[in-house]
Amino acid sequence: MQNTFHYTRLRIHLTMSGIVITLEQLRGMIGQKVQYEGVRCQVIEVLEDGPSLVLVDVGEDGIQIDQYGNPRRRVPQNYTVPVLTAAADGLHPAFLALELWDE
Repeated sequence: MQNTFHYTRLRIHLTMSGIVITLEQLRGMIGQKVQYEGVRCQVIEVLEDGPSLVLVDVGEDGIQIDQYGNPRRRVPQNYTVPVLTAAADGLHPAFLALELWDE
């Protein structure tokens, strides 16, 4: 049995032996605008280890603190979203919860 899901420009094949997904397919998502946990973000990078998507908040900046915990400057908030579960037997719920949005 094989199921195919389309997630924007990403194609994921689920087979009895597991998930077939390539880094090239994930890299095709770079630049895609998504909503993550109610925050509007943009995919800026794909980490091979995991794999994971790196998102940047395109809304308000967060406050970056120094090594002593003192606020220093405003910077965009980054998020790392795993694509696969820890056992690599399915898509991670955080990845599945990403919602697409256009301006």
